[in-house]
Amino acid sequence: MDNETAGTAPRPSVPRRLPRILIPIVVILVLLAALLLNSFYELGEDEYAVITTFGKPSVVSTPGLKLKIPLIQQKTIVSKATHGLTIGYDQRSGAPIAAESVMITVDYNFVNVDFYVEYRVTDPVKFLYRSEDPVGILKMLCQSYIRDTIGLYKVDDVITTGKSEIQAAIKDKILERLEQEDLGLALVSITIQDAEPPTTEVQEAFKAVETAKQGAETAINNANKYANEVMPAAAADADEIAQQAEAYRTARINEAEGQASRFSQLYAEYAKYPEITRQRLFYEKISDIFPGMKVIILGEDGTELTTVLPLDDFAATEKGGAAE
Repeated sequence: MDNETAGTAPRPSVPRRLPRILIPIVVILVLLAALLLNSFYELGEDEYAVITTFGKPSVVSTPGLKLKIPLIQQKTIVSKATHGLTIGYDQRSGAPIAAESVMITVDYNFVNVDFYVEYRVTDPVKFLYRSEDPVGILKMLCQSYIRDTIGLYKVDDVITTGKSEIQAAIKDKILERLEQEDLGLALVSITIQDAEPPTTEVQEAFKAVETAKQGAETAINNANKYANEVMPAAAADADEIAQQAEAYRTARINEAEGQASRFSQLYAEYAKYPEITRQRLFYEKISDIFPGMKVIILGEDGTELTTVLPLDDFAATEKGGAAE
């Protein structure tokens, strides 16, 4: 027995298999551990936590270790810190962005102006769900009011002494608009980082535009001057022509009325004294045809009986004879 025992090698030990029931238990424990870990979160001093329960949001703002219901509640962290955005240049590289920085002033000059805008979130629920891109909306509002305000100042004010006034005016406009939009954002500050004249190319282009504008204004002024000079004279000429025409019309009417009246009187005289009236008309016509001619009727003895022409004498003699 001893020899057999000594000559036989020992058998290796076989590991025992875990019971099949333990595997589901391990899986469940792992899942429970994951859910438990997902139920807790740490909220910092400068953070909001927006917790949605079946789609309804609520805000947690006090810092510390917090608990939420796994799978039912979802968490979104929103920073309370002040953030910044740039207008007119790239924040990372500092490269200028001409489309944002080049502006025109009230005195028709171009100027490059860079701004730095600081903002913070005041209502995380509105910030997340009121609009898709509240920061983008803030930037567009800033650009709009910046251009609107810069356009009210001269280029010297923008570059030198008017920066503080411009910044304050822009900030007031943006704050009023943000209150209307209610995006859950608050403007902290807006600052002019840099303001300088435009590039040489822009200056040349501006000079060309300004020259054309001055030329157009000169042409308009000359045209207005010529119109102011010509129109009164033309109006006076037209008025004079109208007055002459009216005077001529009145004269012709008066003349026609006078001739009609004279004809009526002649007809009345002719009805009374046909022969005398015919002679008178004959002598008047002779006087018109031969002005200055003198006709005297003499008697047989050569004495003057009467003067026919000039007609005045004849008229006087005729009246005298009629009186006799």
